[in-house]
Amino acid sequence: MCAATGLACSVLLFRGYRRNGARLLLLCGLFFLSLSLENVLVFVNRIIVPDVDLELLRTSVALVGVSLFLVGLIWDVG
Repeated sequence: MCAATGLACSVLLFRGYRRNGARLLLLCGLFFLSLSLENVLVFVNRIIVPDVDLELLRTSVALVGVSLFLVGLIWDVG
């Protein structure tokens, strides 16, 4: 459910970016896309292949998403 919600937010932000061209919309869309991917990886790690540790991959995806979000906020404020 969280992955679907994040994906829906991402799609809406990308549509807004195409219409408006604001860089913050693009970076926020990428942030929500990375959160969706992280949630899918949590599902895969816990349900599909519980004996494989995907924690480093999940954390890396989340770090990239949060970094993109922070870069977007810093660029648009400054």
